[in-house]
Amino acid sequence: MQSRRLFGTNGIRGLVNHDLTTEFITKIGGAIGTFFQGGRIVVGHDGRTSSPMLVQAFTGSLTSTGCTVYNVGLAPTPAIQYAIKHNKMNGGVIITASHNPPEYNGIKVIADDGIELPREQETKIENVFFDDKIRRAKWDNIGRICQLPGILSTYKEAIKKHVDVTTIQKRRFHVVVDAGNGVGSLTAPYMLREMGCRVTTINANIDGTFPSRPSEPKPENLGELALTIKAINADIGVAYDGDADRSIFVDERGEIYWGDRTFALIEKHFLRNKTREIIVTPVSSSSLIKEIADKYGSKVVWTKVGSIIVSHMMKKVNAKLGGEENGGVFYAPHQPVRDGAMTTALILDIMAKTEKKLSKLLAELPIYHIEKDKVKCPNEFKERVLKELIKKVKNMNIDTTDGVKIWFTGKSSILIRPSGTEPIYRFYAEGKTRSKAVHLVNEYKTKLHEIINECKSS
Repeated sequence: MQSRRLFGTNGIRGLVNHDLTTEFITKIGGAIGTFFQGGRIVVGHDGRTSSPMLVQAFTGSLTSTGCTVYNVGLAPTPAIQYAIKHNKMNGGVIITASHNPPEYNGIKVIADDGIELPREQETKIENVFFDDKIRRAKWDNIGRICQLPGILSTYKEAIKKHVDVTTIQKRRFHVVVDAGNGVGSLTAPYMLREMGCRVTTINANIDGTFPSRPSEPKPENLGELALTIKAINADIGVAYDGDADRSIFVDERGEIYWGDRTFALIEKHFLRNKTREIIVTPVSSSSLIKEIADKYGSKVVWTKVGSIIVSHMMKKVNAKLGGEENGGVFYAPHQPVRDGAMTTALILDIMAKTEKKLSKLLAELPIYHIEKDKVKCPNEFKERVLKELIKKVKNMNIDTTDGVKIWFTGKSSILIRPSGTEPIYRFYAEGKTRSKAVHLVNEYKTKLHEIINECKSS
């Protein structure tokens, strides 16, 4: 029987012209238009080679249901999300596959508050799709296609309102921006120059084949950025993913940091003058987040992995700050979604006010060593593999919020969870020494390989 699930942990993703054909896009566009009931819908996209084709199919299908489409063209995901809420639209559709390889694309459906739809509303769209209950407008009630200019300028100005631009301007930071051939090059370099920074860009030409580096800004992909910073004596470097909602930072020495470490820096300075705040973060994040929250009398709410889940939990508990280990920071006074440019501004704001280098600021935080890895696992075995894994570790100190997180003595842990977007299991290990984190990854990769092979042979 065909699965009635289309949406994963972050929208709909698939191979272009295999999973995401124009026929599929036309039908899912009709289902989304039916869900929005003829509303005002923003449509934008990233720089992937397939995005214009998919936008064309989507636009026609949305207008056929009576929706008025406001086309914003190429733009970072958080800029489009801000435009939806700022312009009081009924919702939006963003064509992007974020960090996935170039042959992929995807669909993010956004509500009127700028946040991706919660699961229960995604289910309504899926039901319309599978039950063929798409409503088509009469010939004289077909939606219009409009333009919505100026969203990038509005977005940049909104970010600048949340930091001390004057103090940042006085420091005249030299920032290297690695846009990874993505749409982050349309906003971040210009915003930083407006904030008095000297900006050097690399990989700033938008190219949907991602010729310079993979779209995901992981440490192993950022060697060019680290070398550039050291070669020109820059103060800081930042790398974005394909749709610029995530940012990974590199200090003046060329050292690259995982996202939960820079998130912890933002958390520390956010909590300094506040009490009883709530910090929202997935179980994949480091214990460093909780250690800092405890120091300032604040509470951490742990969630399943997924930016949508973090955003909606922040809204539910009225949290002003959330973050992920992959470089996503959610700053609700601006908008409770991942936003790479907003994160960059917050980091520069801290550096300017403290008059400290990024390396010094991060060295002041407690040390946790993070190791990540993955193991291939066919989607059809994921559930069985997880059940078997839980059986094997049930007598240990575990958390099953998302996959299995095992806590050990000595402030070490490992999270093993099935990916929601790829046929893999992901590993996130941490320890007070790097060797401990590496050991945990290797030990549990071996255990998981054994379980996967047992499931395949049974």
